Amino acid sequence: MDTTHYISSSMLTLEEIQHIMVEQKQLALSEEAKVNIQKCRDYLDNKMQLHGDPIYGINTGFGSLYNIKISNENLSQLQENLVKSHSCGTGDEVPQEIVKLMLLLKIQSLSYGNSGVQLITVERLIDFYNNDILPVIYTQGSLGASGDLAPLAHLSLPLLGEGEVYFNTKKVSSKDVLEHFGWEPIVLQSKEGLALLNGTQFMSAYGVYVLIKAVKYSYLADLIGTISLEGFDGRKEPFNELIHFIRPHKGQIVTANRVCEFLEGSQIINHHKQHVQDPYSFRCMPQVHGASKDAIDYVKKVFKTEVNSVTDNPNVFIESDQIISGGNFHGQPLALALDFIAIALSELGSISERRTYQLISGLRGLPAFLVDNPGLNSGFMIPQYTAASIASQNKQLSTPASVDSIVSSNGQEDHVSMGANAATKALKVMENLERILAIELMNASQAIEFRRPLQSSDFIEMFLKSYREEVPFVSEDRILHYDIQKTVAFLNSFQIEDDLFN
Repeated sequence: MDTTHYISSSMLTLEEIQHIMVEQKQLALSEEAKVNIQKCRDYLDNKMQLHGDPIYGINTGFGSLYNIKISNENLSQLQENLVKSHSCGTGDEVPQEIVKLMLLLKIQSLSYGNSGVQLITVERLIDFYNNDILPVIYTQGSLGASGDLAPLAHLSLPLLGEGEVYFNTKKVSSKDVLEHFGWEPIVLQSKEGLALLNGTQFMSAYGVYVLIKAVKYSYLADLIGTISLEGFDGRKEPFNELIHFIRPHKGQIVTANRVCEFLEGSQIINHHKQHVQDPYSFRCMPQVHGASKDAIDYVKKVFKTEVNSVTDNPNVFIESDQIISGGNFHGQPLALALDFIAIALSELGSISERRTYQLISGLRGLPAFLVDNPGLNSGFMIPQYTAASIASQNKQLSTPASVDSIVSSNGQEDHVSMGANAATKALKVMENLERILAIELMNASQAIEFRRPLQSSDFIEMFLKSYREEVPFVSEDRILHYDIQKTVAFLNSFQIEDDLFN
């Protein structure tokens, strides 16, 4: 197995990013990337020597200070001041897995040779990544336009020996870590601070992290929903492909086919039913889960484009001999996509909670609250409360951030995406979905035991056997908080096939 990923112009896919992270691959620059970075830097240095015209962010102030010319002898100080002054994040710390993704995506974006950074700067970011030196970054401070300025400033501070990092599981000063490795602080050259701070890597890292989980939990929603269907003694006719071929949304067809595959060989689904129809939360799984799948597919396309893009400003184009100031840092494509995925994941949780409610309602031969001696035992009464509370919070979190905008920088930045807020909300929705589905699995696995001696499919029985090794059948009341925690851990450890990403 190759233990190194080479940064290049090759398309970086969601699947590849997951492999890099899970397999803990080291990063290195390809020769192509090194050449592109150095050529761009040489071009920019030559341009600054031969031309004195103001170029935004290179020899001018920033934001509404764009019209203030900076002398050449102060260009390095200008960039260092930029990083320090913009390091004003606050709130909770960004999870370390997402910080590491930010490093990867910033390195990728700088490698194309349109940003004008020094080669040593990118190589130092790679050193941070490879040695798990993870800058302390905060969740609040980005408007999702002009780039993720505050979070990326905190990402960049350790280059200067400033700020704090996590290293060897401890929070330490960046200066101490540089001394530990014998590294000198980077002296930023013209444009470098702006190249580091302009960009969408905060939003992008959150989005990629959520997407990797969303693909997995979309699959698990189908599987757990199918186990609930079995526990509820549901019918299989709503999953017949004939229904879905006359309304051929891709996600709908995928969900129906998947449920049928999960049920293959099940005695429970094939025995005679007394009822002729199931509630929507069971019968309409293909339509509801499928719509969320289609939304996830759209969001994957947006982020695949974004992580393979240059998102700082201005952009350097050597071939056409131009340095052009534009707006690739604006996070609107990501903000809309992050809001969309939050809504899609919230709906997976909403329909899951309804299936849990049906399972505990004492219907179809199941005991009330899925426990023997109801009354003496409350059984699964209150986990449904928990799921309902979480599902309701997800609905509140799904209010779009992207429809908001606040004027900043004295009116120069008069429309912003609020994509950073959309990003942190989307992660919270994803974490909530994990818990809702965990509670459904607790209920579904309990319900299916009341269908014995009938067996479900081999696949479902194998899945339940593994689950029961972590969370036993509930025969009498116990502290279910621990069961929820163990179920979430079980689902997080569950591995899915790579082809689900395609």
